[in-house]
Amino acid sequence: MTQTTDPQVSANALADELAADRRTDAELTREEVIARNLAAVEAHFHNENPDDVDKAIALYTDDITWEAPSRGMVYTDPADVRAAYLDIFKTLVYDKTIALRRFATEQFVFDDQIAHVTVVGDKMPNLRFPIGTKLSVRLVHCFQMRDGKIAREIAYETWRERDGVLDHDSIPDDAVVELFDQTVGKHAPSA
Repeated sequence: MTQTTDPQVSANALADELAADRRTDAELTREEVIARNLAAVEAHFHNENPDDVDKAIALYTDDITWEAPSRGMVYTDPADVRAAYLDIFKTLVYDKTIALRRFATEQFVFDDQIAHVTVVGDKMPNLRFPIGTKLSVRLVHCFQMRDGKIAREIAYETWRERDGVLDHDSIPDDAVVELFDQTVGKHAPSA
Protein backbone atom coordinates (compact mmCIF):
# COMPACT_ATOMS: atom_id res chain seq x y z
CA MET A 1 0.00 0.00 0.00
CA THR A 2 1.08 3.58 -0.69
CA GLN A 3 2.96 5.49 2.01
CA THR A 4 4.05 9.16 2.12
CA THR A 5 4.73 11.66 4.88
CA ASP A 6 1.79 13.90 3.81
CA PRO A 7 -1.38 12.36 5.32
CA GLN A 8 -3.74 13.77 2.66
CA VAL A 9 -1.55 12.66 -0.25
CA SER A 10 -1.23 9.25 1.36
CA ALA A 11 -5.02 9.02 1.89
CA ASN A 12 -5.66 10.06 -1.73
CA ALA A 13 -3.22 7.47 -3.07
CA LEU A 14 -4.61 4.78 -0.77
CA ALA A 15 -8.17 5.63 -1.86
CA ASP A 16 -7.11 5.27 -5.50
CA GLU A 17 -5.47 1.90 -4.78
CA LEU A 18 -8.48 0.59 -2.87
CA ALA A 19 -10.97 1.80 -5.50
CA ALA A 20 -8.97 -0.09 -8.16
CA ASP A 21 -8.63 -3.28 -6.07
CA ARG A 22 -10.84 -5.88 -7.76
CA ARG A 23 -9.92 -8.84 -5.51
CA THR A 24 -12.82 -10.47 -3.71
CA ASP A 25 -12.65 -11.16 0.00
CA ALA A 26 -12.47 -14.89 -0.84
CA GLU A 27 -9.08 -14.31 -2.50
CA LEU A 28 -7.55 -12.90 0.71
CA THR A 29 -6.73 -14.24 4.14
CA ARG A 30 -8.87 -13.18 7.08
CA GLU A 31 -6.13 -10.81 8.23
CA GLU A 32 -5.81 -9.27 4.74
CA VAL A 33 -9.57 -8.70 4.53
CA ILE A 34 -9.63 -6.98 7.93
CA ALA A 35 -6.59 -4.83 7.07
CA ARG A 36 -8.15 -3.82 3.75
CA ASN A 37 -11.45 -2.97 5.47
CA LEU A 38 -9.67 -0.75 8.01
CA ALA A 39 -7.65 0.91 5.24
CA ALA A 40 -10.81 1.60 3.20
CA VAL A 41 -12.54 3.28 6.14
CA GLU A 42 -9.41 5.32 6.96
CA ALA A 43 -9.14 6.50 3.34
CA HIS A 44 -12.88 7.22 3.25
CA PHE A 45 -12.70 9.44 6.34
CA HIS A 46 -9.61 11.29 5.09
CA ASN A 47 -11.32 12.09 1.81
CA GLU A 48 -14.55 13.37 3.36
CA ASN A 49 -13.89 16.98 2.34
CA PRO A 50 -15.07 19.23 -0.50
CA ASP A 51 -11.97 18.70 -2.65
CA ASP A 52 -11.72 14.92 -2.33
CA VAL A 53 -15.28 13.70 -1.73
CA ASP A 54 -15.31 11.77 -5.01
CA LYS A 55 -12.44 9.62 -3.69
CA ALA A 56 -14.52 8.91 -0.57
CA ILE A 57 -17.54 7.98 -2.72
CA ALA A 58 -15.37 5.72 -4.92
CA LEU A 59 -14.89 3.47 -1.88
CA TYR A 60 -18.63 2.61 -1.88
CA THR A 61 -20.22 -0.34 -3.63
CA ASP A 62 -22.66 0.51 -6.42
CA ASP A 63 -25.53 -0.55 -4.14
CA ILE A 64 -24.50 1.64 -1.19
CA THR A 65 -26.92 2.36 1.62
CA TRP A 66 -26.01 5.44 3.69
CA GLU A 67 -27.97 6.16 6.85
CA ALA A 68 -28.08 8.86 9.51
CA PRO A 69 -30.88 7.54 11.77
CA SER A 70 -30.93 10.49 14.20
CA ARG A 71 -31.82 12.78 11.29
CA GLY A 72 -34.06 10.26 9.51
CA MET A 73 -31.86 10.14 6.41
CA VAL A 74 -31.41 7.09 4.15
CA TYR A 75 -29.73 7.27 0.73
CA THR A 76 -29.27 4.38 -1.70
CA ASP A 77 -27.77 6.18 -4.70
CA PRO A 78 -24.11 7.28 -4.75
CA ALA A 79 -25.12 10.62 -6.35
CA ASP A 80 -27.53 11.28 -3.47
CA VAL A 81 -24.83 10.40 -0.94
CA ARG A 82 -22.44 12.81 -2.69
CA ALA A 83 -25.08 15.56 -2.57
CA ALA A 84 -25.62 14.86 1.15
CA TYR A 85 -21.88 15.24 1.78
CA LEU A 86 -21.83 18.54 -0.10
CA ASP A 87 -24.68 19.73 2.12
CA ILE A 88 -22.71 18.68 5.21
CA PHE A 89 -19.72 20.70 3.95
CA LYS A 90 -22.01 23.74 3.50
CA THR A 91 -23.40 23.32 7.03
CA LEU A 92 -20.52 22.33 9.33
CA VAL A 93 -16.93 23.36 9.91
CA TYR A 94 -14.88 20.78 11.78
CA ASP A 95 -12.67 22.15 14.54
CA LYS A 96 -11.29 18.81 15.72
CA THR A 97 -12.01 15.12 15.97
CA ILE A 98 -11.14 12.77 18.79
CA ALA A 99 -10.78 9.18 17.59
CA LEU A 100 -11.78 6.92 20.48
CA ARG A 101 -11.68 3.43 18.98
CA ARG A 102 -11.87 1.56 15.70
CA PHE A 103 -11.90 -2.17 15.01
CA ALA A 104 -12.96 -4.50 12.25
CA THR A 105 -14.04 -7.99 11.28
CA GLU A 106 -14.24 -9.50 7.81
CA GLN A 107 -17.62 -7.81 7.22
CA PHE A 108 -17.78 -4.77 9.51
CA VAL A 109 -15.77 -1.77 10.67
CA PHE A 110 -16.84 0.00 13.86
CA ASP A 111 -15.60 3.55 14.47
CA ASP A 112 -16.30 5.70 17.55
CA GLN A 113 -15.27 9.34 17.65
CA ILE A 114 -16.18 12.80 18.86
CA ALA A 115 -16.32 15.71 16.43
CA HIS A 116 -16.21 19.33 17.52
CA VAL A 117 -18.00 21.30 14.82
CA THR A 118 -19.49 24.74 14.27
CA VAL A 119 -22.78 25.17 12.40
CA VAL A 120 -22.16 27.63 9.52
CA GLY A 121 -25.09 26.85 7.22
CA ASP A 122 -28.51 25.26 7.03
CA LYS A 123 -28.27 22.64 4.26
CA MET A 124 -28.24 19.46 6.39
CA PRO A 125 -31.75 18.02 6.70
CA ASN A 126 -33.13 17.73 10.23
CA LEU A 127 -30.18 19.33 12.01
CA ARG A 128 -31.96 21.33 14.68
CA PHE A 129 -29.25 23.79 15.71
CA PRO A 130 -28.96 27.38 14.49
CA ILE A 131 -26.01 28.86 12.63
CA GLY A 132 -23.22 29.75 15.03
CA THR A 133 -23.84 26.84 17.42
CA LYS A 134 -20.73 24.97 18.54
CA LEU A 135 -21.45 21.26 18.86
CA SER A 136 -19.79 18.18 20.29
CA VAL A 137 -21.03 15.26 18.22
CA ARG A 138 -20.58 11.68 19.35
CA LEU A 139 -20.27 9.99 15.99
CA VAL A 140 -20.39 6.21 15.86
CA HIS A 141 -20.15 4.51 12.49
CA CYS A 142 -21.01 0.97 11.53
CA PHE A 143 -19.62 0.17 8.08
CA GLN A 144 -20.71 -3.02 6.37
CA MET A 145 -17.95 -4.07 4.00
CA ARG A 146 -17.87 -6.20 0.86
CA ASP A 147 -14.75 -6.96 -1.17
CA GLY A 148 -12.87 -3.96 0.20
CA LYS A 149 -15.68 -1.49 -0.41
CA ILE A 150 -18.28 0.10 1.87
CA ALA A 151 -21.70 -1.44 1.17
CA ARG A 152 -23.53 0.26 4.06
CA GLU A 153 -22.56 3.25 6.19
CA ILE A 154 -24.62 3.99 9.26
CA ALA A 155 -23.66 7.17 11.10
CA TYR A 156 -25.16 7.30 14.58
CA GLU A 157 -24.94 11.02 15.40
CA THR A 158 -25.52 12.32 18.92
CA TRP A 159 -25.75 16.12 18.62
CA ARG A 160 -24.94 18.11 21.79
CA GLU A 161 -24.05 21.72 22.42
CA ARG A 162 -20.33 21.89 23.14
CA ASP A 163 -19.66 22.22 26.88
CA GLY A 164 -23.40 21.78 27.53
CA VAL A 165 -24.99 19.54 30.15
CA LEU A 166 -25.00 16.52 27.77
CA ASP A 167 -21.40 16.94 26.59
CA HIS A 168 -19.72 14.23 28.70
CA ASP A 169 -17.66 11.37 27.33
CA SER A 170 -15.17 8.85 28.67
CA ILE A 171 -12.12 9.47 26.51
CA PRO A 172 -9.46 6.73 26.54
CA ASP A 173 -5.84 7.68 27.18
CA ASP A 174 -4.83 6.60 23.68
CA ALA A 175 -7.46 8.72 21.87
CA VAL A 176 -6.10 10.51 18.82
CA VAL A 177 -6.93 14.22 18.46
CA GLU A 178 -6.87 15.77 14.99
CA LEU A 179 -7.18 19.54 14.52
CA PHE A 180 -8.66 21.15 11.41
CA ASP A 181 -8.33 24.60 9.92
CA GLN A 182 -11.43 26.68 9.19
CA THR A 183 -12.29 24.85 5.94
CA VAL A 184 -14.40 21.80 6.50
CA GLY A 185 -12.37 18.64 6.19
CA LYS A 186 -9.05 20.42 5.73
CA HIS A 187 -6.38 19.37 8.19
CA ALA A 188 -4.58 22.11 10.09
CA PRO A 189 -0.89 22.46 9.26
CA SER A 190 1.36 20.55 11.63
CA ALA A 191 3.14 22.70 14.20
